[in-house]
Amino acid sequence: MKFKKVQTLKQIATLLNVNYIGDESFHISGINEIHVVERGDIVFVDHPKYYDKALKSAATTILINKKVDCPKGKALLISDDPFRDFNKLTKYFNPFIASKESISESAVIGEGTIIQPNVFIGNHVKIGKNCIIHPNVTIYDHSVIGDHVTIHANTVLGADAFYYKNRPTGFDKLLSGGRVVIENNVDIGASCTIDKGVTGDTTIKEGTKIDNQVHVGHDTVIGKKCLIASQTGIAGCVIIEDEVTIWGQVGTNSGITIGKGAVILGQTGVTKSVAGGKSYFGTPVAESREKLKELAEIKRFLKERKKES
Repeated sequence: MKFKKVQTLKQIATLLNVNYIGDESFHISGINEIHVVERGDIVFVDHPKYYDKALKSAATTILINKKVDCPKGKALLISDDPFRDFNKLTKYFNPFIASKESISESAVIGEGTIIQPNVFIGNHVKIGKNCIIHPNVTIYDHSVIGDHVTIHANTVLGADAFYYKNRPTGFDKLLSGGRVVIENNVDIGASCTIDKGVTGDTTIKEGTKIDNQVHVGHDTVIGKKCLIASQTGIAGCVIIEDEVTIWGQVGTNSGITIGKGAVILGQTGVTKSVAGGKSYFGTPVAESREKLKELAEIKRFLKERKKES
């Protein structure tokens, strides 16, 4: 998430009421999670296990809960609770603004696009040309939709990420300040839910077709010309490369990659990253030929045992 105006280290430290290490005029242009950080961003870290990863990331300012040696060319913000202070930054630079109408005056809707009754379109949404948005679709603030996109009834674009920190007082939510981006010629079925990114974008690329009742988690990127069948659940921060086919009732772990042209057969649990150009089946996931051979062997073994008994 980029700020509308570049901030200084001192300005951010004053906003959060924290100490800092570095030049007070050091420039900060945004905040992001570790997997999408760029030069100029703040990233937060609150566990020693991930200190090194954050300090060596592309982020140039690290919001951290311990004084450590500051890498050259970077700055530190020392906080007793980086999770809380990261939320403060999201709330300050991207505050929630309640809508006053079903279709926001700030929304931009392209020529030839049809908006059916009872659609909600939030603030600063952009919808391209010749789209069809069917009844009861909800499109949250800042979503971007390309040309020739069809979205069927009851689908929701831009709900918050499912991201919580477990505290003694209960689960503390990480606020979502990202977007959903749908490229050209995408079809999305009925009753789908596509969560926005925490700080970046959840993206569905050109030509992809999604069936009914599919869930796409925060910050996931789905490539071009993919086919995703009904009741699939895709976790957050997943990368699905181009021309992947996913059949019904598939589930994935977060943070994995499904390679270009892979085929995931129905009811598979994709527990790890898989290479492209192959077919996969089962839980834990394996190449479909191997998995089917395993099942055949188990069936043969049980049959032999039954004979022996």
